[in-house]
Amino acid sequence: MNWISNYVRPKINSLFSKHDTPDNLWTKCPECNTMLFHRELADNLNVCTNCDHHMHITPRARFSALFDGGVFSEIKVPEPIEDPLKFRDQKRYPERMKAAQRSTGEKEAMLVAEGEMGRTPIVAAAQDFSFMAGSMGMYVGNAFIAGVERAIALKRPFVMFSAAGGARMQEGILSLMQMPRTTVAIEMLKEAGLPYIVVLTHPTTGGVTASYAMLGDVQIAEPNALICFAGPRVIEQTIREKLPEGFQRAEYLLDHGMLDRVTHRGQMKSELVTILRMLGQMTPAVAGDLPAPTPEVKPLEAAKTPEGAKPKTTPAKDAQK
Repeated sequence: MNWISNYVRPKINSLFSKHDTPDNLWTKCPECNTMLFHRELADNLNVCTNCDHHMHITPRARFSALFDGGVFSEIKVPEPIEDPLKFRDQKRYPERMKAAQRSTGEKEAMLVAEGEMGRTPIVAAAQDFSFMAGSMGMYVGNAFIAGVERAIALKRPFVMFSAAGGARMQEGILSLMQMPRTTVAIEMLKEAGLPYIVVLTHPTTGGVTASYAMLGDVQIAEPNALICFAGPRVIEQTIREKLPEGFQRAEYLLDHGMLDRVTHRGQMKSELVTILRMLGQMTPAVAGDLPAPTPEVKPLEAAKTPEGAKPKTTPAKDAQK
């Protein structure tokens, strides 16, 4: 046994070898292939600092940037029936749900919350595409309706951030029934005279596009977001023709009158505040608060002088007089 080769050299190599870098510290931009440090990317709201490509962002991260001070309260959502159709493909539906919950840390594909945005009280809902492609099931329908009912009770506008692959096939016709349910809820908002703003993010497709995602009083989209009912590949295979450049993207829909705005994620909060305060006939938003005035500090001698007594004088002051 060679003591130096078998013990000393491996020990020295282990002390001076480089540690493996965790995989989650860097993210490659899918558009320009730039490697982005995770903190820099999070500070920029998951927007590439090189090419401005808008990446996926979770509802909680979005709400933390949207609400003042990142403070918001979640709205309770009624629980639907678990696996009503006893659906199974390669896995059982409950198994897929548990896997999605473990990977995202969320209960379902939609988060509903209330709070203030630029001192404007609102109720907001956001879909999480990383949770089973943000698919619309009974829980999503319940969450949307719970948010609308809360907005009506508080007389607040309702803001919807959509991101979905469509209806959830594991719930079949029950999933499709959420389209008329959410449409009726939007009519309730209109009857109450409350604004309904939709922000379409990448991607918004299928039954979500065919229902509440395209029924807003104002339609806003993030840059280059895919917004459609059937995807470009399906359409090309059906009509057997090449589609125009940028077809079904946010800028294309804006040029063809289907959207009102295409707004950068970093400017979304100020844009929403301006629109909501205009629709609500409120005063313009306060861009910043002035610091509180500092109290006037009295001289130490004057503060200690008894009432009615003359202040003491020093020889230097007497000489000046």
